[in-house]
Amino acid sequence: MVMKSSVEEDDAGWSLGVPEKMRSNANWVDITQDFKAACRELNLGELLHDKLFGLFEAMSAIEMMDPKMDAGMIGNQVNRKVLNFEQAVKEGAIRVRDLSLPELIGIIDTCFCCLITWLEGHSLAQTVFTCLYVHNPELIQDPPLKAFCLGLLKLCDIARDKINKAAVFEEEDFQAMTYGFKMANNVTDLRVTGMLKDVEDDLQRRVKSTRSRQGEDRDPEVELEHQQCLALFSRVKFTRLLLTALIAFTKKETSAVSEAQKLMTQAADLLPAIHSTIHHGNQPHNDTTKGDHPIMMGFEPLVNQRLLPPTFPRYAKIMKREEMVEYFSKLIQRIITVCNIISTTNLHGILDFFCEFSEQSPCVLSRSLLQTTFLIDNKKVFGTHLMQDLIKDALRSFVSPPVLSSKCSLYNNPQAKDYIDSFLTHCSRPFCSLIQIHGHNRARQRDKLGHILEEFATLQDEAEKVDAALHSLLLKLEPGRQHLACVGTWVLYHSLRIMILYLLSGFELELYSTHEYYYIYWYLSEFLYAWLMSTLSRADSSQMAEERILEEQQKGRSSKKSKKKKKARPLGKEITMSQAYQNMCAGMYKTMIALDMDGKVRKPQFELDSEQVRYEHRFAPFNSVVTPPPVHYIQFKEMSDLKKYSPPPQSADLYMAASKHFQQAKLILENITSPDAEVNRILKVAKPNIVVMKLLAGGHKKETKALPEFDFSTHKYFPVVKII
Repeated sequence: MVMKSSVEEDDAGWSLGVPEKMRSNANWVDITQDFKAACRELNLGELLHDKLFGLFEAMSAIEMMDPKMDAGMIGNQVNRKVLNFEQAVKEGAIRVRDLSLPELIGIIDTCFCCLITWLEGHSLAQTVFTCLYVHNPELIQDPPLKAFCLGLLKLCDIARDKINKAAVFEEEDFQAMTYGFKMANNVTDLRVTGMLKDVEDDLQRRVKSTRSRQGEDRDPEVELEHQQCLALFSRVKFTRLLLTALIAFTKKETSAVSEAQKLMTQAADLLPAIHSTIHHGNQPHNDTTKGDHPIMMGFEPLVNQRLLPPTFPRYAKIMKREEMVEYFSKLIQRIITVCNIISTTNLHGILDFFCEFSEQSPCVLSRSLLQTTFLIDNKKVFGTHLMQDLIKDALRSFVSPPVLSSKCSLYNNPQAKDYIDSFLTHCSRPFCSLIQIHGHNRARQRDKLGHILEEFATLQDEAEKVDAALHSLLLKLEPGRQHLACVGTWVLYHSLRIMILYLLSGFELELYSTHEYYYIYWYLSEFLYAWLMSTLSRADSSQMAEERILEEQQKGRSSKKSKKKKKARPLGKEITMSQAYQNMCAGMYKTMIALDMDGKVRKPQFELDSEQVRYEHRFAPFNSVVTPPPVHYIQFKEMSDLKKYSPPPQSADLYMAASKHFQQAKLILENITSPDAEVNRILKVAKPNIVVMKLLAGGHKKETKALPEFDFSTHKYFPVVKII
């Protein structure tokens, strides 16, 4: 591709730089002058290209010898000779036996840093395999180093396998390529853990032999050796525990998950000792690579430079040692949390668990472990339950449909059984996909939630048909009972949850401009939460109706009077929380309208788009859903038009109305017994907003031109409004 530039290139840049040995093998023809002459015929800005090399190809082409694009150029920026493992051993640049304790501690710490940098999305070639020792551990004659290198390769291999199986990563999360390196597959997991245990036992003996004895003068050198032995012992034991825990996750029994949890707790106890002994290891020195790659014995950042693909090379900055310990601490806590999933037995609880876990923005390894623990290779939940059974229990506990009640005539009806079994089978895929979506990173989740709504719309349609078929069957068998909107209510509940999460996550990801807040909060408060509340109320009523029928049947059989116990309503907490969320959204909607009236919302000068275009873009995924029907922009403008009120409310009226909504949310939440962290976070937003709205209603700072601030630091969906 040739493009005429306004600046004539310097002639020196056109010279033919062909190496001497290449010149002798071929008949080279210098076309420089012909090329320049052809270029002169182009007008300014004119573009000439072959039909097989258009703009698209030009965008993905590599400009050779440009350090920003050509990964191989970095090797030319250093003055040292880049050696591979065998060459380095031959030249005596690295040792494979009799390494000192500080050297071993330094190498292990740097390898840990490389491992974490890999888990954070960089390639193995730029991280773990910059350590020459892991290229061929068989050549290492130092037992602690050999055992550690094999352990590290096993850790990488198991982590990579788990992440690939879970399939909840994108290109920015993780790079699975191994570049042809051997991952110690010729050695069994048991052999590697055994080697680590042997080294650990040897070090423990050395720790005991160098320990101070009562009444003995302490030799500083012996004390130093004791501290260094202890430091190395902690690191080797930590590697073994981490590896054994990951191996436990590969087993299909749930007891293995409990075992992994215990191992992780033991590993966490070693981290303070590792952190306090970082200084005992050899510290890396920096070269010309900005100090982002550690240069020390056994490490060569440029050894794999030629293996990197010819694309924009992602710059890998290796994590610092202090940060490494903190990262491991958080990773272990996340894995311990993952292990708790096995104690959750119902589908709604599992979905909530996945949502809450995802809110912490966990790393790709912990997200993958959660996925593979929940749905094991045999596609059974925790390796034992069928997904359909889990869905059936969730449906029964949510809406108590007569077809799933053993006291109903439909329960053993073969036709009814076929209807419900077929529906439950069709539910499996969308629900497995929904759970998998919660394993992706937060930004990708939102994208995928928009797409899965189509599957739930199809499911909703089927649910309504199943309800109608079961209702007509039930009328023939038991004329007094009905089966309307039972299964449909349950699917609608999940569709609404997805829609609400899709809109709310836009605040967390900072996708909305301030001038868009008002229609997002309107859609949530007036529409989605209103639908959710009526859906939950319907499910609650359905449960109570089914309970009454069961009680009447019980009374008919037993002449004894039974004492009535007040049962806790299963959906009570969720109904309460939905009311609070609805009031918070309504408060924010009215706040935004009032601020706009007072000229305190900056609006863009629409040129190529309009508010309607933005509105339709924000709610585009909802067009695939039939129930609830999407609210189009014209409907929204009609429904939210303040002129339909007589007299139309002023900004002060709206501030007061917003204050009442925040007050209502506060009252609802304060009545919750044993409030969780989410309740407390919403209260921290509602309380200051009540005060600010009352001040604004009284005309506080009405004349000021300063725009208000929206502080999302307390809660990711609802801001604290600050008037400056």
